Amino acid sequence: MSSNALITATGLGAIRGERVLFSALDVSLGFNEKLVLRGPNGSGKSTLLRILAGLTRPDAGTVETAGTHHWLGHRNGIKSHETPRQHLSHWARAWGSDADPEAIASQMGLARPMDVAGRLLSAGQKRRTALGRLLLVDRPIWLLDEPFTALDSDGRAMLTRMIDDHCQSGGGVIAALHGDAPFEASRELTL
Repeated sequence: MSSNALITATGLGAIRGERVLFSALDVSLGFNEKLVLRGPNGSGKSTLLRILAGLTRPDAGTVETAGTHHWLGHRNGIKSHETPRQHLSHWARAWGSDADPEAIASQMGLARPMDVAGRLLSAGQKRRTALGRLLLVDRPIWLLDEPFTALDSDGRAMLTRMIDDHCQSGGGVIAALHGDAPFEASRELTL
């Protein structure tokens, strides 16, 4: 693996049913880099992210990483009875984080619904809660699947700043997106 890479994946292949999603795919992510994944629904963007996160095995190829990662998928992972305070506090404890979940929730615009059960939160509030996990522990690699879903314009601007700050501090981001990227991408990969 290159010393300039956070992720190096070579010869990746993925098959779903009898359909080849991609084959002989090489992907790399460098420090300070923002890679945008493009393609229609069903093209394999989520599958590729899951492979890079180690959640799914590729049908071919290898993945090497030079650091830990955060994974943010389509689902926010907020339980129906769980408040943003409980959710972020749980993950802070689980990951041994010294971060202040209340300060992160406030930064994410969740001060008012801090103690509202997940089933009563809006889709945007659930997304902001899930995004707050990115700030609990410093991990160099962010793997984000449609991270701007359900966010209003303020939420999109907030996440764009988070991504920019993360990459400026040496991290890297791979994000699957539909539509225009609200941040300046280093590269794009179309599946």
